[in-house]
Amino acid sequence: MSQYQNMIARERKWMFYLLAILVLGAGFTPYLRIFLGLLLGSVVSFYNLYLLQKKTNDVAEAVGQGKSVRGVGTLSRLAAVALAVVIALRYEDYFHIIAVVIGLMTSYLVIMIDFFVHESKK
Repeated sequence: MSQYQNMIARERKWMFYLLAILVLGAGFTPYLRIFLGLLLGSVVSFYNLYLLQKKTNDVAEAVGQGKSVRGVGTLSRLAAVALAVVIALRYEDYFHIIAVVIGLMTSYLVIMIDFFVHESKK
């Protein structure tokens, strides 16, 4: 397995752990709106991370084969973010909007933490 594939597996594993912690927080704490907002934002963030990793892999394969590169799917990732914000605004009783926005950034935090942890081990 290449170093890139190992990185992808680590990041997905940490996102699953984070999602599990958020589900437990929503189930066992009195801060339901906040944890549901974090969970909604983190699920969309995880979806965006998956799309980014898939598109990056597709671009790398296309470049390796000498084919033209189409893009990395920025529009579809922005549409997913817009959908999460619309859901949070539509159902304000269930989702805390600031928690959704914070949750949308979780995949980037996981990427940075994974990078620093992995580089410190080298």
